[in-house]
Amino acid sequence: MSGSDRKGSTRRMTGAERREQLITVGRGLFAERGFEGTAIEEVATRAGVSKPVVYEHFGGKEGLYAVVVDREVTELLRQMRTSLTPREPRALLESSAIALLTYIEASPDGFRIIVRDSPPGASTSTFQSIIGDVGNRVEGLLAEEFERHGLDAEHAPMYAQMLIGMTVTLGQWWLDTRSPDKDTVAAHLVNLAWHGLTGLHADPELRT
Repeated sequence: MSGSDRKGSTRRMTGAERREQLITVGRGLFAERGFEGTAIEEVATRAGVSKPVVYEHFGGKEGLYAVVVDREVTELLRQMRTSLTPREPRALLESSAIALLTYIEASPDGFRIIVRDSPPGASTSTFQSIIGDVGNRVEGLLAEEFERHGLDAEHAPMYAQMLIGMTVTLGQWWLDTRSPDKDTVAAHLVNLAWHGLTGLHADPELRT
């Protein structure tokens, strides 16, 4: 085999490809062990490179973690914002619940990472930024509904936090159980939020 053939069969990654590989490896380790339990040495070993290569791309573990978290936050925010468009309140509740569960289903590692606290001094966005963003949007939509029904709109922020807290906590539980399926989970969430304990339906279904 000629030298050119050998070279062609072992093509080196481009800088962009190597960066993506390191992000993928780091994402898996951060999801499995958290920030503190992950070492640059293991990221490098799993990627088949030396430690200086990781430092060259990210400057250290904090830099790699920041990129991983920022990507996950951006994607989850995109999905949640898409679901929070003006519409009938029950449909809004259903779509937001499905959006979160769909993200968890597709990106369980990503969800595990962003619900953990960021390392001390990290400048990256965290799950709290998502909660804040979604809370502001839900608050505005609820305030409109409160006024339409003659309720005190000043209570809308409190109710927004109730709904978000219930949904997020349920998502964290479902992350590991994965049973029942996401549509069933979302239907029961809406059942409680929409009807309350005294008006629960025995076999709830999504309408949208």
